Amino acid sequence: MTTFATSGFARAYAAPLCGQFRVLPEDFIVDEQMDIALSGVGEHLWLQIRKTSSNTDWVAIQLANIAGIAAKDVGYAGQKDRHAVTTQWYSVQLPGKADPDFSALPPEIEILQQCRHDKKLRRGALSSNRFVLTLRECSGDFAQAQAICEQISQHGIPNYYGEQRFGHEGGNVDKATRWFQGELRPKTRNQCSMYLSAARSWIFNHILAQRVQDGTWNQRLPGDVFMLDGSNAWFADDAAENLPERLSSLDIHPSGVLWGKGELDTQAQARELELTQAARFPALCAGLEKQGLKAERRALRIKVSELQCEVLDASTLRLAFALPPGAFATVLLEQLGEFVAAHPATAPRPLLNEPLTA
Repeated sequence: MTTFATSGFARAYAAPLCGQFRVLPEDFIVDEQMDIALSGVGEHLWLQIRKTSSNTDWVAIQLANIAGIAAKDVGYAGQKDRHAVTTQWYSVQLPGKADPDFSALPPEIEILQQCRHDKKLRRGALSSNRFVLTLRECSGDFAQAQAICEQISQHGIPNYYGEQRFGHEGGNVDKATRWFQGELRPKTRNQCSMYLSAARSWIFNHILAQRVQDGTWNQRLPGDVFMLDGSNAWFADDAAENLPERLSSLDIHPSGVLWGKGELDTQAQARELELTQAARFPALCAGLEKQGLKAERRALRIKVSELQCEVLDASTLRLAFALPPGAFATVLLEQLGEFVAAHPATAPRPLLNEPLTA
């Protein structure tokens, strides 16, 4: 039987719990995993930073201001949660310059190590993210939750985009629609990117939700396009005899379209399902195409590595696991139950100085 998450998208597992997360920043710990060997020389200073209750862009601006460079010359591999304690790498481009004195950084930003390198840190240049989540005020069947974790370790989870992709109460999707209909104009490049991502993600999540309801999110549907685990490489359904075995071992995953210009790569039933779901959002589809985005693919399923579920006391659980880049920890939580983020609303952080460039 299919149940539904708070975001409205179908769950793949029966969820036995409810509780709170992010009660404290240290209840949500994220450590970025990188496989890049730093050369020790070059014009880019790489910094491994532990940040607390701070968003990624805010930290990047602090680094840029102290270094006396434009914000665009600070690189990072991906956005990390604000209401958390997270560790991630940044690169600061310093051609012909010595290492800056970062002692004036706010206390929320701690430099763990630094090293020179000859290349800028680019988006997506990470191998995985490791999470440790403490869930408080929990009630429900803990034993069943641990059993579901074992199932997740074997079968993965639906690769939904998390609610944070869509903004508060889905506001980014609404703004994307108004933009595409000529009722709103984004003020910055970042807003353009945010609205485009929200629109694509919204369509993708509905395609995935339909396949979760149909029980085909982790199974072959005729006409599918499959993605190799841990890769963007894909191949069209050829009805090979070993497809079920490869799907079962999580070597490959069915994929869904990230809407844009171009023909769908799927055929038969898989193509029909994608077209049917996309047709629910004609303004989003037309707007994405008009903005020049090309159709891409995203795996419908992700592998969850090293998943552990520990009962700390009668109302507290701790989850530890690793996810590939682009996956959302909150999506895993929704497979286990209804969890409410308990962090208080906070005002935007002030900058040390105004950014040198927009």
